[in-house]
Amino acid sequence: MNLLLSLLLLASTLYSSLAKDFSDRSNVSRARRLLEDSESQARTSVDLTRGYMSNSDLERNIKEFGERCSNISRIYSIGKSVNGVPLWVIEISDKPGEQETEPAFKYIGNVHGDEPVGRELLIILANWLCDNYLKDPLATLIVENVHLHLLPSMNPDGYTLRKRGNANNIDLNRDFPDQFYFANDDEESRQPETRAIMNWLRDIRFTASATLHGGALVANYPWDGTHDKRTFYYGCPDDEAFRFMASIYSHSHYNMSLSKEFIDGITNGAAWYPLYGGMQDWNYIHAGCFELTLEISDNKWPKASELPMLWKYNKMSMLNLVASLVKTGVHGRIYSSGDGRALPGFITVSGINYTVKARKTFGDYHRLLGPRDRYEVVATMPGYKSKNTSIWLDEGAMTLDFVLDPEVSVKLKGGILENVHDCNCDSKSKLEFVQFLWGSHLEVFFVFIVILGFLCLLFQRRKKVKISTSKQSTGAKRTVVV
Repeated sequence: MNLLLSLLLLASTLYSSLAKDFSDRSNVSRARRLLEDSESQARTSVDLTRGYMSNSDLERNIKEFGERCSNISRIYSIGKSVNGVPLWVIEISDKPGEQETEPAFKYIGNVHGDEPVGRELLIILANWLCDNYLKDPLATLIVENVHLHLLPSMNPDGYTLRKRGNANNIDLNRDFPDQFYFANDDEESRQPETRAIMNWLRDIRFTASATLHGGALVANYPWDGTHDKRTFYYGCPDDEAFRFMASIYSHSHYNMSLSKEFIDGITNGAAWYPLYGGMQDWNYIHAGCFELTLEISDNKWPKASELPMLWKYNKMSMLNLVASLVKTGVHGRIYSSGDGRALPGFITVSGINYTVKARKTFGDYHRLLGPRDRYEVVATMPGYKSKNTSIWLDEGAMTLDFVLDPEVSVKLKGGILENVHDCNCDSKSKLEFVQFLWGSHLEVFFVFIVILGFLCLLFQRRKKVKISTSKQSTGAKRTVVV
């Protein structure tokens, strides 16, 4: 009996020892597997960045481009990231840094740190334009008729950290003021990258824009959000123009328009999924800039070996979207008929609740519109009589200049018609002069009025001819003066 008990005790001890050893081995094995998984993820993460430019590489490439293509480019920074990395911009134009009556377009890449394809493609785009200027018609058209600004990386910190948000873990495409929710109204509380974009658009009047993202293949247009957070199609006032812009990109792409998920490869943002604090809607509402959000690769961070193919697929889309600024829409200037000076007036289109403001220096405006049989365009300016005209807009662009007449205020004073704007002399002298004409020299007064009216009419006709002949046109653009 004692022997049996001893054998059982020994067996129990051996079992416990074996079990403990198995458990220890199992834990070691599990720990090893976890370590291997971690090492594998680290290797994968490192592998993803292989072949992509670091932030230092990107800065060096931008500066080298500026030196190589200095005749058509300008390099500048719009600010710094949370960690102090400069946000470099390449401007491409035959007159970089100069104010002209040409429209401005901007491309922004790497809004999300883990979507780096855009930053690579924008450097390739810049070099292609430089290499093909005066050789390729499309490159020449863009360089000579558009001020193109390229911000390869809006989120360099997120790229380094290989995560979506910036160094403060904030999604920059949710950090802009929103029309439906007002949590972002305090500008000082926004991220430095966001403030840099907002200040940039205060300095430069961009006509259109696009941001480059990854994770899908579609051209997205406003609105991005809805008033009640539900998912449904919610178009902005310029829905027709935005659909036209998105279609230009989609149909110029290798296969975006063939999408089975999105009809024609385009989508209204709110119909896809609502988001708030986005840059796209803010551009349209606050900066007068028509912006698209372009998802240009199904994979957020593809292997670098796929970049040449992605450039090939997106090349014509990127070029045609920029060129559409001068190939479509209505462009022109607003003048005063009184002295011919440029007026920073306003352009509206009947039936579209949106106003485009002409610039102060040249009075120039650029109104993007989709092709349609007829539009009624209205030009206004405080202190001037408004003018409107109907245009027929097909696939081509149109130049439409407005010459506005000053409003003249008149009033009766003592039975005498008096122009309150014309004369700086004192009231007594004015009264004596008018009474002189109104008296025995009435015939002379009427002859004087007729001659003056004839001279004004002649001046107006000469002014219109001068404006019309001095306006440069692009391609087959039609010119009309109203």
